[in-house]
Parts: sequence; C-alpha cells; structure tokens
Amino acid sequence: MPPNSFFPAPVALARMSGYETGKISLTMRMKTQTKTQTLACLLTILALAAVAIAQRGEAPEPTAVLNFLILKDDNGKPVRSAIVIMHAVSTGGKQGRGGIEVKTDADGKTSFDGIPYGKLRVQVLASGFQTFGDDYNVDRAKMDFTIKLKRPSSQYSIYEEHPEEKKDDKSPPPDPNAKPQ
Repeated sequence: MPPNSFFPAPVALARMSGYETGKISLTMRMKTQTKTQTLACLLTILALAAVAIAQRGEAPEPTAVLNFLILKDDNGKPVRSAIVIMHAVSTGGKQGRGGIEVKTDADGKTSFDGIPYGKLRVQVLASGFQTFGDDYNVDRAKMDFTIKLKRPSSQYSIYEEHPEEKKDDKSPPPDPNAKPQ
C-alpha cells in the first residue's frame, strides 16, 4: 500500500475543507431563496385574483348625473356663482359628513356626475338671496332641478303691526250651555 493512500492528497483536503462545501451551501441557499421568492409571487398572484373575483361579483353602486338650474324667483334670470352643496342623508334623516360643493356658471347652471342613489340634501347659497335647502330622493340616472331663490325678506316681529293678518276680537268665547235662539 502506498503511504499516501490513508491520507487524502492536499487538493482533496482543500476540497473537503470548506472551499467546496462553501460553494455547495451558497448554491443551496440560492436555490432555497429562489423557491421562496417564487412561492411568494404565486401567493401574491392568487390573492390579487381572489380580490378581483370578489369585486367582479359585486354589482357597482348605481350613480346619477344631477343638473341644477338656479334662477331668481322675482324675474327668472339665472344666478351666477351660486354655491350648490350636496350631502348624503341617512335613513334616520341625519346628514352625512363631508359633501360635494359646486358653483353655477354665468347661465346659472351646474351639474355633477357620480351621486349615489338614495336621499340627498341640497343647499343653495348665493349672495343677496335666502338660503335654499331641501331633501330629494335620487332614483334615476339623470335628474334635473330648477331652484328659484328668493330675495331676503324682513324679519317677523310680534311687536310690529301686521295689517295683512286678521285681528282677533277680544269677545268672550261662546257659552257651550247656551240655548240656540
């Protein structure tokens, strides 16, 4: 037997000492990392597909286009730069937070697309006019509103004379026990 048969050659020792095992472990780590990344990508794609399927199953909420024409009540002329504010209203009649605000053009017109169906509170503000407010039920794809704004009127006072109102005579009420004549 040759004397070197029990002991590996120096090249064989270098291969076994970690130089080769380092390469093997680096290669194994790269393969494991690649498998992990591939698995993560597949899971992400499956999650996105599930979300897309769930969204496609839901019918989109119907929305409407609302067109407003704001006019002066006394002469029918358009009100320029009137502010139209729209708020969703709950079934209990409470106004939702936030809202949409649009302004009228020189012709007193404005519109908004994308209002969900349901109850809607509309307020109109314009300088020199009384504030308008009313609730509407949005139930069609296109709705047109013509709103007439009134000029401010004087405040009502109980201390002033109001000739248009019928005066109460201070006669005593009829006696319920009185016999008809």
